[in-house]
Amino acid sequence: MEPIKKRSWQLRPGNDSVEVLGALARDLGLCPLVAGTLARRGILTAAQGHDFLSSRLASLPDPFLFKDMDNAVQRLAHIPLRLKDGYGLSAEALREAAGQGVSVVISVDCGVSAVEEARLAAELGLDLIVTDHHQPPDPLPAAFAIINPHRPGCGFPFKELAGVGVAFFLLVALRKVLREQGGFERRPEPDLRRSLDLVALGTIADIVPLKGVNRTLTRFGLGLLEKGDRAGVRALKEVAAVKQVSCGSVGFRLAPRLNAAGRLEDAALGAELLLSSSYTEAKKTATFLNQLNGERQQIEADTLAQAISRLEKEGDNAARSIVLADRGWHPGVIGIVASRLVERYYRPVVMIALDEQGGKGSARSIKGFHLYESLASCSEHLQGFGGHEFAAGLSVEGANVDAFARSFESVACRLLEPEDLVPSLLHDGEIALEELDDQTVAELETLTPFGAGNPEPAFIATGIRVQQASVVGEGHLRFTARQGGYSLPCIAFGMGEWIDRLDGEVDILFSAGFNEWQGRC
Repeated sequence: MEPIKKRSWQLRPGNDSVEVLGALARDLGLCPLVAGTLARRGILTAAQGHDFLSSRLASLPDPFLFKDMDNAVQRLAHIPLRLKDGYGLSAEALREAAGQGVSVVISVDCGVSAVEEARLAAELGLDLIVTDHHQPPDPLPAAFAIINPHRPGCGFPFKELAGVGVAFFLLVALRKVLREQGGFERRPEPDLRRSLDLVALGTIADIVPLKGVNRTLTRFGLGLLEKGDRAGVRALKEVAAVKQVSCGSVGFRLAPRLNAAGRLEDAALGAELLLSSSYTEAKKTATFLNQLNGERQQIEADTLAQAISRLEKEGDNAARSIVLADRGWHPGVIGIVASRLVERYYRPVVMIALDEQGGKGSARSIKGFHLYESLASCSEHLQGFGGHEFAAGLSVEGANVDAFARSFESVACRLLEPEDLVPSLLHDGEIALEELDDQTVAELETLTPFGAGNPEPAFIATGIRVQQASVVGEGHLRFTARQGGYSLPCIAFGMGEWIDRLDGEVDILFSAGFNEWQGRC
């Protein structure tokens, strides 16, 4: 199988009405370029623009709009102990909790598919409260309460919360009930705004759309991460060499180090780091997590190389999906490798780590192929599955892997046309380099935080002459782009191999920003 060699540049869908863009620019005090960028993100009125740019915590929805929220908080308002389990609900953890005298269990970012585990919890006398954001199955687990924006009949208006966001709104609702019951008359009321650094971490790591409620929570949380009041966050930023916090530094430097513990060793190490009040102890934990992340990167690189080698030797270019399984693969890295394979081959990918008990799989997808729904179509070959549109997990018996792969490919052939397997790079229109003055770039940066669902604005410039091109760092291409009498410095990360292909005039797809180095632009 050959990697993707071409990509299409497509104008991001949006409203190009002169009246709409003019009103946005006038009412929000923005230049036309930035107003057009907002319109391509669905911001079409001044009111929507003010909400987007201000992202006020006071505008967050009422948590009691969640179905079952009343039941959950009334149960929690009268108990001194709550249990938050690790990744996924397990029968062993439930039995251990019951044996310790625990009476209520809260799941975070999991549990909505745990039908058997919920039945066991009831048998053990445990009240199970599920907080999750994954697609709910039919039937739902028989839990005490299920807090999930995707539940049928749930009135919470924003459906794309991360798992951490659902848990945060449970805390907001619980605090409200405790306040009404006089629970803070003799003890201080918790300021939940101080926990938004953790909410931002989880929201970015979960790769949910950074719009609406997610954008508001993340915007405030990034400010707290930048301050680094939490000892564990300061230590993590230091070992990860993060000087300035952004969605990129969280997603590619901080979150992977926290996740490395759960992937290779004990997920409790990440929680231990974030809860630490001692910087000295936090630094020790962060250093160990950094070491684990290095090991994770090596295992990931080895697994990716093995997967690519198999696909190059055995892969079919006509195939519209990829399913690979191996007994030597570590289940903690297969999700990351699946994402890398999607980037390289632009097909839905399922990676399965096999052992004596069966296989644990992680799946990643492309636009137009809903993973959860597609796995549901193949469920006869699976022991279990869960997830959402672009990411999912599954379990499968080793003997059923081939049958599952054939079924999954059949679904992909039904849903995907050949043109769907050509990735598209969306942009916000063609502009002239001379339009990018300091004020315009500063206005573009007010649209942060950028990430899934709120991509960094990208533009096309045509007829560019490349000057002073050189390869710097680890294969990065640095050059000056000249258009007419105007020029700007550019950096193309990881594109050093293109240096010999830049003769004559070229078109470039780019994002604009201030180049800051050691506090200077």
